[in-house]
Amino acid sequence: MIIICFTWNRGKCSSHAGANKSADQQLEYKPEGPLVLCKFLPKEFIECEEPIDHKGNKTAKEETGFGCVKFGGSRYEDVEKTKVSCTVLPDIECFGPRSFFREGVPCIKYSDHYFATTLLYSILLGFLGMDRFCLGQTGTAVGKLLTLGGMGVWWIVDVILLVTNSLQPEDGSNWNPYV
Repeated sequence: MIIICFTWNRGKCSSHAGANKSADQQLEYKPEGPLVLCKFLPKEFIECEEPIDHKGNKTAKEETGFGCVKFGGSRYEDVEKTKVSCTVLPDIECFGPRSFFREGVPCIKYSDHYFATTLLYSILLGFLGMDRFCLGQTGTAVGKLLTLGGMGVWWIVDVILLVTNSLQPEDGSNWNPYV
């Protein structure tokens, strides 16, 4: 390239060197450019791992630096948050590393517990303990079945507990939002 510069016009050589410099600058992120930083992509464009369940072991969480000690919670303040490893989907273009940690992911797991279904069971078949069976609380469900809903009192109390969100699934999972 040096030989070409000496034989060629100096103005063209300096402009060619400027082009190489601009190619190097493309490795820097330009916020006004078309590419978004990979870590700012919405969840539809990335695949994230499930939060790690430490099952109440706080020392394991402190060693790894992330994960969940407990899952669930009915209020925003009660839900623990963690970071998870995410990877950008193959056909999505973005700037920066394609694998990264996403902060603030809630420690929530869903199972087959639907609030609307459980409430209907509680209203219609609560005297037989069907709502408690549905929630995985087999011991109290059998007691409710044998006493016919505590002669109606336990039946009404369970409907109120469900509506006030005091009666939840036994496994600690949250209500599934989609029926």
